[in-house]
Amino acid sequence: MGRVRKVLTGPLAIAVLVVAVAGVGFGLYWFQPWKLWQDETVEEALPGVVETSVPPAAAPSAEPSVQPSAAGPRTLASGELISHEHATSGTVKLVRLADGSHVVRLENLDTSNGPDLRVWLTDAPVKEGQAGWHVFDDGKYVSLGRLKGNKGSQNYALPREVDPSSYSSVSIWCDRFDVSFGAAQLARV
Repeated sequence: MGRVRKVLTGPLAIAVLVVAVAGVGFGLYWFQPWKLWQDETVEEALPGVVETSVPPAAAPSAEPSVQPSAAGPRTLASGELISHEHATSGTVKLVRLADGSHVVRLENLDTSNGPDLRVWLTDAPVKEGQAGWHVFDDGKYVSLGRLKGNKGSQNYALPREVDPSSYSSVSIWCDRFDVSFGAAQLARV
């Protein structure tokens, strides 16, 4: 018994234990498995028309008053999300806002949570099955930021310098493992 105790409390056993604990800690940090059971729902409204007040006229006019009407948001393209690495569903829309800016809108998104998820606008074609898991970083893409929530409806602004007509798909991309959780091919409307 004394010999076993000596081996278990020796420097080699302590070093192995420290390496094992560090390995488990790193593995937990890297994979973040608890996120598979945590859902984050984000419900954002589509940015609308900004209302401005019209100054009152000094005197009534004989001509009818014509109020300028601002154009509201307009959907330029849309598509349905398909599953890749994880079950994913919802609708993706490319929307031009009244001010001329663009947003990618995820509606009724439902996917798994995971480490380092991003929303990417890409020029890659969407492929079903495992063939489509890794194609989105092969060509041109723009990261629109971290996924705000794995469920709900959310907006992601395009940078002003991005020409949305150069891109044809959207991917929920796991940057940590270079894999698509799900993607949608955008069809012009």
